[in-house]
Amino acid sequence: MDQKKIEKIKEEIQCFHMKTSNDLDIFRIKFLGKKKGIITILFKELKKISIQKRKIYGKIINELKKEAQNKIKIFHSKNEIQKNEKGLKFDPTIPGTSIEIGSRHPLSILKNRIIDLLTKIGFTYVDGAEIEDDWHNFTALNIPIFHPSREMQDTFFLCKNPDFLLRTHTSSVQIRYMKKHSPPFRVLSIGKVYRNETISSRSNFMFHQAEGFYIDKKVSFSDLKQTIHYLITSLFGKAKMRFRPSYFPFTEPSAEVDLYCNSEWIEIMGCGMIDPQVLKNVNIDSEIYSGFAFGLGIERLALIIYKIKDIRIYFDNDIRFLNQFKSEF
Repeated sequence: MDQKKIEKIKEEIQCFHMKTSNDLDIFRIKFLGKKKGIITILFKELKKISIQKRKIYGKIINELKKEAQNKIKIFHSKNEIQKNEKGLKFDPTIPGTSIEIGSRHPLSILKNRIIDLLTKIGFTYVDGAEIEDDWHNFTALNIPIFHPSREMQDTFFLCKNPDFLLRTHTSSVQIRYMKKHSPPFRVLSIGKVYRNETISSRSNFMFHQAEGFYIDKKVSFSDLKQTIHYLITSLFGKAKMRFRPSYFPFTEPSAEVDLYCNSEWIEIMGCGMIDPQVLKNVNIDSEIYSGFAFGLGIERLALIIYKIKDIRIYFDNDIRFLNQFKSEF
């Protein structure tokens, strides 16, 4: 093994300077290539010399290998930095930009709050389709064709098929659930409903309605009042409320619930005992079972809770408005 040859290889390694990334690949293959690399060949030649010399030259060749590897490592790091500076313009020492956490919509906050409160007392949350047929939306709920109460809910019927419509209340979910299940059950549904109303600061053609109903043996109006009292006091704290007699075709007796707020009474929901005819329409024996139902508008409750004056702001998607709302729900 030629000492001068080894010194020449060592000098070549030390004097190597990379101009392009391709130069680094050529250097690696030339000295450390698995088949024809210079250092690889030197290791193979060790077998041809005596054991005494093999120890000496083996150590020298190992040092050459480490020097070549360090050279590659140094220039590889420099090459990566140059790439970042020229292409990505990335400085790893600069702190990253924090991601802004979004806010829930106030209607979603209130919806989740109502679900949380009522599931704690045994209600099950279910959802339903926004396009309904006439029977589930009206007829099964004691509102046959030409019934005067239909005028209370100006309806969006689908032009191609007048038997289908955008649901006017979430009571259609109640009908579909009662058809498929046997009592007892407590059910809550929340969703969009549609009515052909003039848009103003207090009304819209679309709003969100929450409806709860409970059917079992010996369910009374007292159970209904206790449930509503629990819900309202959980949302508003110590609140002054009243029940007023009212009329709904699917409940008897019926009532409206008012909340005293800002020196005036504000109507927040309708409720009542489910009419026996509605139970018969879904094959539930009204002689054995009774039940109550209540419905409330999410937007109207949110107006009171968040002290908002115009209902239309909920649907403007104004990020300045939405950023004000933070909640775990």
